[in-house]
Amino acid sequence: MSTGKSLAWTAPTVAAAAAIGSVATKETKSRWYRSLDKPPFQPPAPVFPIAWTGFYASIAGSAAVVDAELAEDHTEEARGRRRRFRVAMLINLILNAGWCWAFFRWRKLPESTAVAGALALSTADLARRAAAAKPGAGAALLPYVAWTTFATVLTGSIWRRNPRK
Repeated sequence: MSTGKSLAWTAPTVAAAAAIGSVATKETKSRWYRSLDKPPFQPPAPVFPIAWTGFYASIAGSAAVVDAELAEDHTEEARGRRRRFRVAMLINLILNAGWCWAFFRWRKLPESTAVAGALALSTADLARRAAAAKPGAGAALLPYVAWTTFATVLTGSIWRRNPRK
């Protein structure tokens, strides 16, 4: 299978997760969000859409490369690795969109911190799985790993600064 054929699966899947998450992030204009005490290390608002565009592109591209690589090997073991990689990617995208809903829409700071932590672990696992199939694809996901780890720290800090919200 070519990377292009795999991209025909990964790109719309990633785009769907991005769209579902973005519905909730419209709440960044809410009075609740503006009233939160945010830590000084929170990036400026324009950084987020720029960063996420790059992360989503790297997820779709890396996943397509890995999917195509694993599809070329017709052994049962490779088919299993491919299935597990796809499931890991889907779980990651569900957590990704889920954080947006937990934080912005439902305003659940403790829960969104937990989702962020799960997302960071899931992202590290996705990068590990990608690197096992194609080291470059795993390396391309490392900024996403770093960002989701940072997002966990940021979300936890917001929760600590706003215990009553």
